[in-house]
Amino acid sequence: MFGGEPDTKKGRKCIAVAALLLTASIVALLRTVPAFSQETELRGEVSESAILADQQRKARQLRPQGSLDQAVPATQMAEDQTPANPYEPASPGAVPDDDQTGGAEGSIFNQPQATDDPFADNQTIAAPRRPSTARQGSAGANAKSDAKAADKNDGANRRAVTIDSVDRQKLDPGAERTGSIEGQKVKLEDDAFAAPGIKVGTFVFRPTLEQGLTATSNADASAGGRSAVLSETALRFSATSDWRENSAVVDGYGLFRNTVSGQKINDAQGRIEGQLNVDLDNELRAIAKLGYEAVPESASSPDAIAGVTSQPLRQTVDGSLGIEKDVGKMRYALTGAVSHDFYGDAKLSDGTVLSLKDRDSTLYSATLRTGYQVSPAMTPFLEVEAGRRIYDLRLDSNGFERSSTRLGARAGLELDMREKLSGEFSVGWLREGIDDDRLPAIAGPYVNADLRWSPERGTIIGLTGRTTVETTTIANESGDLLYSGRLTGERQVRANLTANTALGLDWRDYTGSDGHDLVLSAEAGLTWWLNRYAGLTTRIRTEKLTSNLPGRDYVANSVYLGLKVQR
Repeated sequence: MFGGEPDTKKGRKCIAVAALLLTASIVALLRTVPAFSQETELRGEVSESAILADQQRKARQLRPQGSLDQAVPATQMAEDQTPANPYEPASPGAVPDDDQTGGAEGSIFNQPQATDDPFADNQTIAAPRRPSTARQGSAGANAKSDAKAADKNDGANRRAVTIDSVDRQKLDPGAERTGSIEGQKVKLEDDAFAAPGIKVGTFVFRPTLEQGLTATSNADASAGGRSAVLSETALRFSATSDWRENSAVVDGYGLFRNTVSGQKINDAQGRIEGQLNVDLDNELRAIAKLGYEAVPESASSPDAIAGVTSQPLRQTVDGSLGIEKDVGKMRYALTGAVSHDFYGDAKLSDGTVLSLKDRDSTLYSATLRTGYQVSPAMTPFLEVEAGRRIYDLRLDSNGFERSSTRLGARAGLELDMREKLSGEFSVGWLREGIDDDRLPAIAGPYVNADLRWSPERGTIIGLTGRTTVETTTIANESGDLLYSGRLTGERQVRANLTANTALGLDWRDYTGSDGHDLVLSAEAGLTWWLNRYAGLTTRIRTEKLTSNLPGRDYVANSVYLGLKVQR
């Protein structure tokens, strides 16, 4: 009986060791599944090629590890893993608790350390659980080390091939997704129906063509005018430079009228002008202008010839060159101008031709302006003018010397309040003395204005005024001073509907007599844009001339309807 007791104790120890190993294996297997599910964060499918590559890498890593484990002697491993004070159970078959062992930090319930690099050389493997015997320590260490290495490598490799890891990779800057067009802020256009223009070289060209019919009670705006229906064609254009520093603008128009029914009218007129602005050094600017105009003589002009099939054509070529200089708040400007007028022949009703070469003349003038900038919005100025008008023929058909000398002085104010109010106006005195002593000088007050006022968005009020010296070749007459004024208004009723009005007043004062003419006019119109490129336009106009000279009064009323296209 006593002889078999040691065998019984030995058997109990073997059973305890086997149970311990079985329990550790089951716990390790159960622990592997949640470890993968918590650390991999796998939310997509993994390709078979990635899984196969993962298994091959894991096998390659485990082979060197197994060979190293076999090379270590079992006795040395047992000595290294045996604690200094091994646990001695108080009763047969007892095993130590986890918290009583020296390898508590390597418990099977601890989470394995994750690494993103499965090929790292210095991977740390948690220390295995240290059993009470060398054999148990060697077997448990090898099994647990293999399980943890497989767990760690498998989890790291699985994380490397997940769909989320691919999405987190940094994209090439050229392949990054841009924001949607709908989400970007779009700058609203000031005028959605304005002409977009055509790019021609370094200029933006904006042409407008208007075609319509006019019904009028006085076709040629004269005392003897009759009613008619006219076909009107108007071509207008504007070209603006797109330069970095300097600027240039070219404007022009052409108007053609032909009779559809009623009084015979067949005429054409037009003008083209350009302006070049050049910024020089030291606050110095140069402004150059050049223009050409062709307009038939008006039937209501004091120089109109009676009994002609068509009035003669007056052509004008003009140009100017100005230099502007700023010195502190002082403003200086010097401008030289040349204007040449020449007339075509008049065709009389009897078939003869009347030459008007004695009316051809050239005006040379120079203007000096000095101003002081009181504020950025206001600059008062003084201006003096001197000029000489020279006729191509020294004596006209009546034997008078028509050449003259021109002198003028005026004071004015220049305004610059941006889009609210801008422009200038001036008043003064102008005199043009004729060389022939038998003819009195043309002299009188001088008025000039060009203002634009915008009381609110979409509304523009304009005021223009000018004084013109009109010369003549009528015997014993010097000419007259013509004062012209226009008050215009433009209102954008809707985005595609624009209304415009105009009031006009002309006063002609004849030199050497008490004769005068008064011309009053009014006009109203609408333009309805069908789209950005085409619109319907209509206007009504009335004009009345009243004179104290016989045979000059007239009234003209007209209605126009047409189609306007632009680009």
